[in-house]
Amino acid sequence: MRTSLNEIRQIDDYLLKYAGEADALLFEARLLLQPALRETMLWQQKTYEIIRQYSRRQLKAEIETVHQQLFTGPEHLSFRKRIMRLF
Repeated sequence: MRTSLNEIRQIDDYLLKYAGEADALLFEARLLLQPALRETMLWQQKTYEIIRQYSRRQLKAEIETVHQQLFTGPEHLSFRKRIMRLF
């Protein structure tokens, strides 16, 4: 178990660019020599991409909710008018 946790940490350091130059080069050499490590790294990278996409969608949904509240609620009429005057 400890080995896999260390491996995950090393992959994280490499993908998130926390590793120093020497550690990154050493990790890249390990990727060439260990196909299983390369596959694990690719899956972890894919996971990060999915998380980023989900986070973007969540942020867009939150922004849209705030937009709807500000531009449709009667209590924000004066704010709406000031913003519309800018454009």
